[in-house]
This record gives sequence, structure tokens and C-alpha cells, in this order.
Amino acid sequence: MSAAASPVATRRRKAAGVAAVAIFLAGQALLWLAYYGHGAKRLIGDEASYQQFAIGILGGGPWMPSTIWPPLQPLFLATIYAIFGVHVAAAQIVQTILFVACAALLRAIWLRIDGRVRAANVAAALFVLNPANAAYAHWLWPEVPHLLLVLLVFWLLLREPTSRAGSAIAGAATGLAILAKSLLAAFWPFFLIAFVREGRPRFRIVSASLFLLALAATTAPALWHGWREYGRPMIADSSVYNLWVGLTDRSRADYVDDMGGATLKEFLESGATPQQRNAAYMDKVKSYVDERGIGRVALDQLSRQYFRLFEAKTPLVSQLPGPACAGHLSIYESGPLPTRTLTAANDVFHALMLAGAAFGIACWRRRPGIAITLVAAYAGYQLALFSVLHVKARFLFPMIPFLCAFAGSFYASIRPRETPESGPIAFGATSIAFGAALAALLLALAFAGPMLDGLCVR
Repeated sequence: MSAAASPVATRRRKAAGVAAVAIFLAGQALLWLAYYGHGAKRLIGDEASYQQFAIGILGGGPWMPSTIWPPLQPLFLATIYAIFGVHVAAAQIVQTILFVACAALLRAIWLRIDGRVRAANVAAALFVLNPANAAYAHWLWPEVPHLLLVLLVFWLLLREPTSRAGSAIAGAATGLAILAKSLLAAFWPFFLIAFVREGRPRFRIVSASLFLLALAATTAPALWHGWREYGRPMIADSSVYNLWVGLTDRSRADYVDDMGGATLKEFLESGATPQQRNAAYMDKVKSYVDERGIGRVALDQLSRQYFRLFEAKTPLVSQLPGPACAGHLSIYESGPLPTRTLTAANDVFHALMLAGAAFGIACWRRRPGIAITLVAAYAGYQLALFSVLHVKARFLFPMIPFLCAFAGSFYASIRPRETPESGPIAFGATSIAFGAALAALLLALAFAGPMLDGLCVR
């Protein structure tokens, strides 16, 4: 870049930064107005359970109050309430700070993988400026704390896998992430990929051992509790329940004929212990598959699950006012302006993210290293998991940072300030065609589900 151009570039960066802050603050204002403008919205689903568990812990109740929900979120909320009082707004403020920290970690991770400041900035902006993402910090689900821990693990392991302190912190963060959501329970061994190196010895044994020791130490109290109470080391186990609900869901849209809440009470009453409940419902799963045939079940899952996962009717839009026949809960009693503005912003950002990610993945030309391999394994694991388990739209949230990341690489390459050779994106005819096909598929999954199900217009 020439010296004459440098002040112009500096002004542009400053203007972009000011605009990003303004958009973020405007989104926050709309979210707070929607949440509290006509009285605080009521808690829904698992939110109410986490709130009750947290208040119970403050009153001297058990620190692991459930075999369905992992314990970290109730403990996290109880800690906030112990400091600031039992105010949902206090949890929302703390989680909003964590949400911004997620964007900072995403930027740092993608700067290391892509190598370009512009791509990392665009990725972080796509993530943090979307009000549908920011809204997760306003709810009591563990999505934001879990995501922060996962991104911290990625950052620590990709930044300096030789660091013994970093490896230990990453192991502890992995354990805490499992205690927040059970999603990583079967994935965490993939993090050991980060300790593989090209030279000899091929594996960083000391760093990997510290990672495993910290992970074990963090999860040991919960595992010991499970062993003492139920005869096996467990933190929380809802996998069979979610498998049954995932097989019996019928709609392509979240909160339409939803089987989750309707099934939970029956599941909990089906046995006195987790083993008994799982055995009872695994028998139901086997009978269901035997009756319908594995082929038909697979086709049913394929025709439904990913519509639910990628749908544009995010948890924010689902809770805003709208027709119940399309899965709107109308939990927010917001007026037309915040409702329409938040919905429009949600749809625009969702489409930009999915389309950009499709082209970013298709046009990626750099040879996959350990970092991309780990990201691909993380995404592939979740896509495989949600091909059968019960899917809520919020379950896409752990993948959203990396969708934003690939989208950031693509959008930063459309009019690159660097030379084409300096970035990982290449625009060839084949890659553009593949990107267009993938973008069309993802956008169809996002927006076409209600039409295919014959639901009312949202």
C-alpha cells in the first residue's frame, strides 16, 4: 500500500469500526426494547428449568439438580445472582460481555487460519452484529458460555499447541464446555489432533497429557456424582430422549408440533434411574425403526432435520410476535417497529452468512492443515449428530462462528486489497459453480421449510 493511500485506508477502517459499534448498539437497543418494552418476556422451555435450578442452588439445593441438563449453567447463573441479586438482567449483561468476547476469539482464530485482517474483521462483524446471535445472551440457555469455552479451546490449541499452560487451560475449558452442554461429550478426543506435528516426535505427549489431566480434573466431580448416585460415571444423559424426539418430530420448522416438551414428562416417568429410562426409550426407538424400516427412517430424517437446523426462523424470530401456525410463540410483546426490524435484520444476516459460507468453503484453495481439519471435524460431527437427534434452531449456534468465518474469507476476497496470491480464496469456474449450488441448498434449507410444510406465511 502506498504512503498516500494509507490515510485513506485508516479513515475507512475507523469509519467501519464506528459503523459496526453503532449497528451493534442499535441492535442491543432493539433487543432490550423487545424484551422489556411491555414487561419482561416470560422464560420458555429449558430457560425456566435453569432459573429454578439456580435459585435452588442459592437456597442450598443440590449443585447437580438434574440428569437431563448439565450443571454448569445453573451454577453460572447462581454465581451471578449471588453477586447481583436474582435479576435476569444481570445474567443478560454478563452474557452479553461473553458474547462480545466470542466475537473477539473468532476474530483471533480466523486471523490465524485465513491470515488476513480484513477477513477476520468481516467474520467477527457477521457474527456479532446479527441481533439473532446477540439475543442468545439475553436468554438463560447455556449457548453463550458454552460457545465462549469452545472458541477458547480452539484459540488456545491453534495458537500455540506447544504451550503447556495453554494446553492445560484448553483441557479445563473443554471440561467446562461439556459441563455446560453435553454436545462435546463424544467430540473432545478430536482436539488431540492439535497436538500432532510434522516433525519428530509426531505427537506432543506432554502438552496432550496436560490437556487430558485438566479435562479429567474439571469433569471428575460431576462424574463421581453420577457414579455415586446412579452407578456409572455420568454428567447428564438425554441422548436417548433426544433420539426418540428426533425420530418422531414431523415439522421442518421449530416450535411447530414440537415433540420435545410433550415427551419429556413421559420420558422422566418411564423409569426411576437414567439407565431405566434410556432402556425403555431405546426399546421404543428399535420398535419404531423395525416397523418403518431403516431406509424410510433415513429418508424422513434427511427431509426434515437440516431444515430445522438451518432455518431462518431463529429462536429470536420464533419468540417475536407472529402467527402460531408458523411456529411463532409471541413471547416478546414488542411493537411492529422492533419486530419487523429485528426480523428483517435476522433474515439478511442469516442469508449473508449461509451464502458467504457456501462460497467460502467452495472457493477455499489452501491445503487443509490441522486447523481446518479440526474445524471440519467439529462441523461434521454436529451435522452427523443432528441427522438423528432432536433439532432446535438454536443448535446451529455452535457452528455459526465458523460459518461466519468462511463467509468472511469470501466477502474479503471479492475486492481484495491484497494480491490474489496472499489469500486462501480462489475464484475458479468450478468452485463458483459448486459454491452457487451449495448456497442455493443452504438458503433453501433456511427459507423453504414452511412452504414445503404448507405453513402460514411468517
